Amino acid sequence: MRRFLRSTEKLSHALLARLDAAFNAVYTWRYNPLYYTGQLVIAAFVALLVTGLYLLLFYRIGAPYESVARITQQVWAGRWIRSLHRYASAAVVVAGVLHAIRYFAQDRSWGPRALAWISGIILFALFYLCGWTGYVMVWDVQAQLFAAEGARLFDFLPIFSEPIGRTFVGERDMPAAFFFLNLFAHIAVPVGIALGLWIHLSRLARSYLLPPRPLLWGATLLLVAVSVAWPMGMTPKADLLHLPSATPFDVLYGFWLPVTRALPAGSVWVGVLAGFGILIMIPSLVRPQPGTGPQPAVVTERMCTGCEQCYIDCPYEAISMEPRTDGREGVVAVVEAAKCTACAICAGSCAPMCIGIPDVGGRDQLAHAREFLTRHAPGPEDVVVIACERGAGGIGRGDGSPETPVLPVPCSGSLHTSVVEVLLRGGAGGVLVVSCRPGDCWNREGVKWLDERVHHGREAELQERVDRSRVRVGHAGAAERGHVLALIEEFRSEIRSR
Repeated sequence: MRRFLRSTEKLSHALLARLDAAFNAVYTWRYNPLYYTGQLVIAAFVALLVTGLYLLLFYRIGAPYESVARITQQVWAGRWIRSLHRYASAAVVVAGVLHAIRYFAQDRSWGPRALAWISGIILFALFYLCGWTGYVMVWDVQAQLFAAEGARLFDFLPIFSEPIGRTFVGERDMPAAFFFLNLFAHIAVPVGIALGLWIHLSRLARSYLLPPRPLLWGATLLLVAVSVAWPMGMTPKADLLHLPSATPFDVLYGFWLPVTRALPAGSVWVGVLAGFGILIMIPSLVRPQPGTGPQPAVVTERMCTGCEQCYIDCPYEAISMEPRTDGREGVVAVVEAAKCTACAICAGSCAPMCIGIPDVGGRDQLAHAREFLTRHAPGPEDVVVIACERGAGGIGRGDGSPETPVLPVPCSGSLHTSVVEVLLRGGAGGVLVVSCRPGDCWNREGVKWLDERVHHGREAELQERVDRSRVRVGHAGAAERGHVLALIEEFRSEIRSR
């Protein structure tokens, strides 16, 4: 299973990288919706809450189908608002699936990120449950199909004194209590979703809940336009004494119906529990073997000045400032290993170079840079590329141009700016730092802090004595090698023309 998941992970990453590149060509990296799938889920959730409150004003549990029909007849409000509610629920599923695929493909589901993965799977199940109850509330033929199949499955479990499937055989009218319970669940589950989102984001230092405004308003207007142009209609009312020969069902929320209806209830439960169990266990199935994975950051306490920059910059709140225990006054950085993702961003933020993961601390980076200069001996017309191993068109993993020496780093945010100065002083004509796309940094804020350190004086800043005209920062996804080579050629031509 581990080997299969690792192979699937690599294939997913390759496909996702190509898809990202295609979307960047259309939307640019600033507004690529694939980079903001998590935020789009939250935006769609907000749309569901707002439209749901309006629909609740007109919904009647004593006449569910008739009340929804009256809402649909409200041309200026109810019809498109109900449609927007439905389309937003579909957007949650699509964006949620893409969000999970991205984190799985980028190997960001294990270790300290396991809580986010597990809570995300549970959140997706809650969204699905909420959508299920919403479809049943309409009480049309699709709702009848959802309800009858759900009753058959739950009757298999020994939790009810009487089979709930009897409710749907037509012996008596549907009790109002059934619709009340559905309405209650449809309102209560979002409360659980809100709590789940808080847990899902609890280990992030700075949570970006919504996508960039142009993307947010663009997605919202698109959903509204679709809701107005293609509003939801009404299918026939549910009739327990009549089973329609063909019942339409929502593909996203009801894709499982043709399969489950053909299987015994016990087999369905085995499949559901097995699938859910595998998803929950992915963090333990894909994590590296003990002793082979990245190590958490370590601090050389005697050199720590207590400046708090690593504590501020850490994207995962893995660093805290604690009182010193060596007899000196002040505080010292302390790394909580259980939260550290080994992103090494702290190494780039530490001016005295006293923190970082093994072999990626500031002093280690300087040693690698000097070794690099000895090996390649770049001249005044040469460009040296510092490339992120995750993106940068793959050149950080060895897929570089023979004419261009490449110094790889695990994350552009881990780069100590002193390395740039050392390379320039060592003879390089220019230094080009190529990171992931800003919206797709595997460590969330690596690209952001790199830019702040190089151009805006954030510690550990690139010193003023360094000629900024000989330094460039570029961005590229894993499948955008052509873009990286163009950046290199453009900068090389500029350096040689001086």
